[in-house]
Amino acid sequence: KIYHPIYLLQGDEAYYIDKINELLENEVLGEMEKEFNQTIVYGKDCDPLDLVSMLKRYPMMANYQVVVVREAQNLKGLSAKSTEDDNAEDESKSETNGNALVNYLNNPLNTTVLVLCYKYKTLDKRSKAYKAIDKKGVVYESVKLKDYNIQAWIEKYLAEKNFKIQPIAAKLMADHLGNDLSKIVNEVDKLLINIKPGTVIDTQLIETNIGISKDYNIFELQAALGKKEIVKATRIVNYFKANPKSNPFVLSLFNINSYFTKILLYHSLQDKSKNNVAAALKINPFFTTDFEIASKNYSQQKVMSIIGLMREYDLKSKGINNAGTPEGELLKELVFKIMH
Repeated sequence: KIYHPIYLLQGDEAYYIDKINELLENEVLGEMEKEFNQTIVYGKDCDPLDLVSMLKRYPMMANYQVVVVREAQNLKGLSAKSTEDDNAEDESKSETNGNALVNYLNNPLNTTVLVLCYKYKTLDKRSKAYKAIDKKGVVYESVKLKDYNIQAWIEKYLAEKNFKIQPIAAKLMADHLGNDLSKIVNEVDKLLINIKPGTVIDTQLIETNIGISKDYNIFELQAALGKKEIVKATRIVNYFKANPKSNPFVLSLFNINSYFTKILLYHSLQDKSKNNVAAALKINPFFTTDFEIASKNYSQQKVMSIIGLMREYDLKSKGINNAGTPEGELLKELVFKIMH
């Protein structure tokens, strides 16, 4: 129950910004206190002078008032740079364009908790506002997780809710949903509604409840390529071709390129023990055998040639040296060249 007068929640990963904001909205005030002491505004619609007036109010029958600014990246007056020649006249002139807010941030009320949800970017550290918040409040930066950390994050999230998930199922979700944690949580929570606590989540449950095919997905395509299972790979590519919205070419290309880059790295490793491979490739040890098999099917020289193909087909997808071949056909051509 120790609260700071200002919280700047910023960064590319919106999920943690929302979670911390939600915690502050729910914990600082009781339900009865919120009616008179909690205000939520949006940066684009909020004038700095009006905001300062809100911030300077005293709480009614409570220890604090909470003011939340959502989409604070659109709030005027936060990004003004500090200068060495600021003087009283300049400050007076700029009072209406945000300096009043900076003045408040330098001298905040201890009875007001201001929460600034500054999403998808960070406030310039040279700005007056940042320096004031850093001195008087809390600055939290929410950083996007790397793609190779998503599988472990999904496993941890489910473990906290007393569920287990097979590594192959977690990998399937990570490859399909990307690194948007809000999207992942939304899909996982919908899945958990339909299963009993303690259930081990497998690919069948994911296909049934989330709609990610356990047979026709990028993970299975990578596995087919690694094992040179031509018929299976062709079947998956045809499925992708028939469902382009669910399987965009650019995403398939990105994942295939990432897969063969890992195979190239595998070739360069002196120590090919399971734990070392997992650490170097940033993968679950469960999947190290797949890369051992793939390295036998694709020499180091062949892998380098395949990565060159990726660049070529990336340009073709952008219309360079391409007379109008659809993306589905481009993927089909690419997979054929990889495996032959």
